[in-house]
Amino acid sequence: MTEATPRQPQKILVVSAHPEPRSLTAVLTAFAVEHLRAAGHEVQVSDLYAMKWKATVDADDFPDHAADRRLQVMAASERATLAGRLAPEIAAEQEKVRWADAVILQFPLWWFSVPAILKGWMDRVFTSGFGYGPAVPPPYSEGALAGRRALVSVTVGARESAFSDRGIHGRLTDVLHPVQHGLFWFTGMTPLEPFAVYGANDLPEEQLAAAKREFGRRLDGLFTDAPVPFRALDGGDYGRDMRLLPGVEAPGTSGLDLHLRTDADAGPDTGIRPDAPARPRG
Repeated sequence: MTEATPRQPQKILVVSAHPEPRSLTAVLTAFAVEHLRAAGHEVQVSDLYAMKWKATVDADDFPDHAADRRLQVMAASERATLAGRLAPEIAAEQEKVRWADAVILQFPLWWFSVPAILKGWMDRVFTSGFGYGPAVPPPYSEGALAGRRALVSVTVGARESAFSDRGIHGRLTDVLHPVQHGLFWFTGMTPLEPFAVYGANDLPEEQLAAAKREFGRRLDGLFTDAPVPFRALDGGDYGRDMRLLPGVEAPGTSGLDLHLRTDADAGPDTGIRPDAPARPRG
């Protein structure tokens, strides 16, 4: 539920991934930028195909890495990040994320995931020392990128019923869990419920107009809508083995829903949980 309009303009990064500039992804990207700017916000756009973004991590990402040395990506990325010696295009995208109060990912759902170019943006930009690792706060909490909101806006070719609880594709929230929980929440960003446009391969004009209206409403609530209530790693719900403690969840909860807090949770003072876990690093 939207509570109120933010009191001051915010900074928003929109990351868009589609090779066709006339695609629905491009239309929604342009709509978001126009709508947000009209509301007084500052917006930057990373159009990955237009930028010809390199999707693969390799030694070129770390200019100081010796050619005869084994490439251990996490260690190399952390050294380069902390030394300010990443490839310039990576450093530029990290600076955009730092600048932003919110990040919007706009993409088509391809093979139940993000396009390879967007996955490559995630792989290359969220380096150790920037998005995770021992040099920054722990994950799944008020982590490295805390204070930023995050919204997935996805176009889907299939009908909505196919991505429902009994749909053959599984729930869209489960399909997007690697992005919502594994990227956003892992790095400390606060994810909102995803926005999706179904039947995207042949969308009639009236449905496109309705989708834009709903997208506009979601953009208006970017900083005020209730976020996905993921559990914090350091909130007392998980043990030292990073497993959810017995009896924390509401009866009958299973699957990925175990990692969502609800009003029916047992709560912190039931006496069934051991001491809160130590804060793990990276």
